[in-house]
Amino acid sequence: MVDPSTASAREAGDIVAQLKSFVIERSLPLWSGEGWDRTTGGFVDRLDQDGHADRQAPRRTFVQARQIYCFAKAAQMGWYPDGKEIALKGLDHLLGKARAPDGRPGFVHRLGADGAVLDARRDTYDHAFVLLALATVYSLDRDAQVRSEIDAVLSFVDTKLRSPHGGFAEGVPATLPRRQNPQMHLFEAMIALFDATHDLAFQQRAGEFFGLFMASLYDKQRQALGEYFEEDWSRIEPVVVEPGHQAEWAWLLKGFERITGCPTGRPRGELLATALRYQDAATGCLVDVGDTAGNITHSTRRLWPQTEIAKAWIAQAESGEEGAADRARDALARLERHYLRHPVAGGWYDQFDREGTSLVATIPASSFYHVLCAVTEAEQVIG
Repeated sequence: MVDPSTASAREAGDIVAQLKSFVIERSLPLWSGEGWDRTTGGFVDRLDQDGHADRQAPRRTFVQARQIYCFAKAAQMGWYPDGKEIALKGLDHLLGKARAPDGRPGFVHRLGADGAVLDARRDTYDHAFVLLALATVYSLDRDAQVRSEIDAVLSFVDTKLRSPHGGFAEGVPATLPRRQNPQMHLFEAMIALFDATHDLAFQQRAGEFFGLFMASLYDKQRQALGEYFEEDWSRIEPVVVEPGHQAEWAWLLKGFERITGCPTGRPRGELLATALRYQDAATGCLVDVGDTAGNITHSTRRLWPQTEIAKAWIAQAESGEEGAADRARDALARLERHYLRHPVAGGWYDQFDREGTSLVATIPASSFYHVLCAVTEAEQVIG
């Protein structure tokens, strides 16, 4: 009889190679094949539970950008020979359909399957992912036209989205409450843009978001990142805590430290410790939402927080923390065991309730960014 703890250790030990194979052999072919609309162009937003494209579902701009990122990153890693071609094809579609189709600058929020504008809002979160996609495509061969697109998006963000209270508004039109989430992904984009261009201006831009994080987003007394804020960045009580975002910021802070030399060990450790307060007792997976007292307020558990806690541990491993690599492998093994064993090869379950019942029948394309990013980080640091 096999000792369960030994089996678990073996599963965790092999997990990076196993997930790399999952991405290369299953997910990339799935999303470049069934996940691409050969009739109208662009990536589909989701597959049904049998792995067939839902071609009538609206196309969200940030999902198009995330899929471009995935294929460009796969090409950068040398994982997928067709990755660059698919990323460029996706980028051409995004620029042709979602950029200023109504004559106003910026990218619209959502398109119909036929390319018609369904929501003309200019959303800051969307533009963060457009920048991430452009940065990753630019890293492949430093194409001057792609750099020009980067500069154009940055100009729009700076002139139309910047808030007089610091950071950036939710979009055009501006809405309340303000969320930390768009700021976090703009921070991610600035780190990626520095990596792609080596332009010191992106160090400075990233530094602005680090300053916003330390001054307004992060509650040093509670050692927790808040989600929702008033216009002047005062916290909305009771503070909502999303464990996945605590972990995601921990990983991003390590990226900021890498490109600037600014030490971030203390907030990273605090964020990780806070995230770990909100684990499902049965599976060890992070739940979706809690409060600052450490109580779980929403016991559902989505896929993406599991990738982010793995990335947080990978960041700690990169910093030399003892045992962090093993904790990262354990988190990746939970991701694989609970979310990636889907009957559709290369697909995933997106969310479960406390009893382990799947709550989302479709396979959302939006999750691929999280999965692929976690696996590439694992390969580079602990693989």
